[in-house]
Amino acid sequence: MRRIVIALVTVLVLPLAMAAPAQAGGLDDLFAKLLVKTVKGANVTKHLNALQAIANANGGNRAAGTPGYNASRDYVAGKLRKAGYKVTLQPINFVEGWTEDSPPTLNLTAPNAKTYVPNEDFFTFQPSPAGDVTAQVQGVDLTLPPTPTPTSTSGCEAADFAGFVAGRIALIQRGTCAFAQKIRNAGFAGASGIIVFNEGQPGRTDAFPLDIGEWRAGVPMVFADFAVGNELAATPGATVRLAVDSTLTLGTNDNVIAESRFGDPRNVVMVGAHLDSVPAGPGINDNGSGTASILEVAEEMALFPVKNKVRFAFWAAEEIGLLGSDQYVESLSEAQRDRIRVYLNFDMVASPNFAYKLYDGDDSDGVGSPAGPPGSDDIEAQLAAFYGSRSLPTVGTDFDGRSDYGPFIAVGIPAGGIFTGAEGIKTPEEAALFGGTAGVAYDACYHLVCDTITNINATALDVDADAIADSTARYAFNLRSIPPRTAPSQAAAALATTAE
Repeated sequence: MRRIVIALVTVLVLPLAMAAPAQAGGLDDLFAKLLVKTVKGANVTKHLNALQAIANANGGNRAAGTPGYNASRDYVAGKLRKAGYKVTLQPINFVEGWTEDSPPTLNLTAPNAKTYVPNEDFFTFQPSPAGDVTAQVQGVDLTLPPTPTPTSTSGCEAADFAGFVAGRIALIQRGTCAFAQKIRNAGFAGASGIIVFNEGQPGRTDAFPLDIGEWRAGVPMVFADFAVGNELAATPGATVRLAVDSTLTLGTNDNVIAESRFGDPRNVVMVGAHLDSVPAGPGINDNGSGTASILEVAEEMALFPVKNKVRFAFWAAEEIGLLGSDQYVESLSEAQRDRIRVYLNFDMVASPNFAYKLYDGDDSDGVGSPAGPPGSDDIEAQLAAFYGSRSLPTVGTDFDGRSDYGPFIAVGIPAGGIFTGAEGIKTPEEAALFGGTAGVAYDACYHLVCDTITNINATALDVDADAIADSTARYAFNLRSIPPRTAPSQAAAALATTAE
């Protein structure tokens, strides 16, 4: 019946939606209220039950590279096609296997000779591709001597490689952003090899083995101790031989991308959630909850005569390095990126000991990473207004780079969304605001086998699905509060992660 009602409203207001700008109390408000009414927590739960059944039938998980992921992909794509969306499966790569066949080589060959000791002075970055290159080393925005506390942004921004000579070996210092970010930037700059060295503070001097999940620079790469990096940086014209002997095997999964029938393709509202689980369990809160919520929103708004194109994304391989969203953003031209006006991210929206956390788009909390690109503050404010309309409190959560907003922020696309907490501990202040238990994790089953259908807080799921519906509908009709796209800020591109 509700689809009949939506269809009738569509017929009546489609000409208006295409011709008139949205305004307060206008089409954005009308359709937001209509969508919130039609989106039901019970329907979201049906999708969660389906994802649980998929995991049960496929070894207990829905991880990248498994039959459980493929079945999850097919389930979501089938529902979206049935609702009338144009659905695209975008192949992305991930590391399926990596072995080091013999120890790596790092030798200074000019202006004098020196051999560094493998697996002591330096280690191969897993999963480095094989390669053997001799070239001059070029330092990238190094902070030497190091500051007393970690501050180095070496290689965190594309601008750090201004003046880098393609074909040289990039010498990069650890600090403040993900190793993967540094390595991708070096690859884009044309480095023939990559040496990242430890930053130099107490506790940050030695080399050690690391798996960073990133291989797409396509060149040999190693992690060296501070002494090696400091010596190479201080040696004018230093030339080294860098060699890695490895076997890298790549697997393929698919992002699921669905676009609305209606809407201006020059103004895209993008809504995303990662579809994969970790290998340890079925991932029903992380991130079946986000997947099921945006799938329900997509189904219910399929017939809406939106003014702006709405694009739903279900990301592959988030749990092994944001690979699906990262490779999607990399695949876009600058013009295609500019058409994405906002990106809304929903990752873990039904944690059992939940808090309603909104990504801190304006950095008003002053914690961790800086504000998101211009417009991120508006996304946070709009979501907060929805919770406020129900007299529900919210708190901020940092853009810490741990979910799929990261690649969008890095190229200047405003982002925001909802998060109800993972392995972090609920504070007494949050327990007073949201209920639940202070001193206990928001989700005690985070990345564990117990992240099943019983690990869902039904209240949080229902409220957050409505909030997703509200924000998606409003931006689908009204983007006037979002400023024109600008280049990514240097600070926003340097998102920190636990692996820096």
